[in-house]
Amino acid sequence: MVRKGLKALLAVVLMTGLASTAYSGTLDDIAQRGELRIACQTQGPPFSFVDKNGKRAGSSIEFCELMAKEMGVKVAFQDYDWDGLIPALLSKKADILAADMTPTLKRAMKIGFSTPFMYTGSVVFTKADGPIKSMADCRKPGLKIAVLLGSTGETDAKNAFPSAELKSYKGGGPLLIDAVLKGHADIGVNDSSAVVGQMANFPPNSLKIFPDMISKLPLAFAVRYDSMDLLEWINLFFLHISLDGRLDKNINYWVNTLDWKKDH
Repeated sequence: MVRKGLKALLAVVLMTGLASTAYSGTLDDIAQRGELRIACQTQGPPFSFVDKNGKRAGSSIEFCELMAKEMGVKVAFQDYDWDGLIPALLSKKADILAADMTPTLKRAMKIGFSTPFMYTGSVVFTKADGPIKSMADCRKPGLKIAVLLGSTGETDAKNAFPSAELKSYKGGGPLLIDAVLKGHADIGVNDSSAVVGQMANFPPNSLKIFPDMISKLPLAFAVRYDSMDLLEWINLFFLHISLDGRLDKNINYWVNTLDWKKDH
């Protein structure tokens, strides 16, 4: 009887342990840690940047601060160049990748994307007083195009301008604007919202953005595929803030206008 009782007790302990393991996930890790870790950039206004007061700001930053508040934990931001964001997530240095990233099918082979929080696309920009006057001029053979290494803009530029020479830069979007203004590239290709936000830090009327987008794509946050509980939570978060108006308020302030410029 004693032996049967011990066996029964061991079975209960084992089942309890298995159940605890089964229901343990990334959300539990975040709650126990008391901290939500975010992989982001600091060179990407209006999504993530350090403002004139030396404080971190931007649309994605505000979303992540709201997430941490709803979770009841602190938020810790980690800065990476564009090509370092996915490796940081996969190496478990961060819980969430929060950048103006397009959920391409190729990227989705490695990481899981949330429901898109907005839609955007790649645009072409050039020096306002330069020789490039139209999209037809952009298709002339031999033009140099500034793009971000590993970005959707890089892929879009290859497809839209097969005869051009691509100059890929490692870092943030301001590098592309700087390259165009200094004559290192004839045109630049990047996400439209990023270009609008970043050109605010350069001389007024120095850039011209062509109105036609060369792509239309969603933007989303990302997690590892072992964090499906966190992904479901993020999707629910975006649903809630879309219903109560906080999502539109964020996008209208940070992305659709330059209202943030006077405050940051």
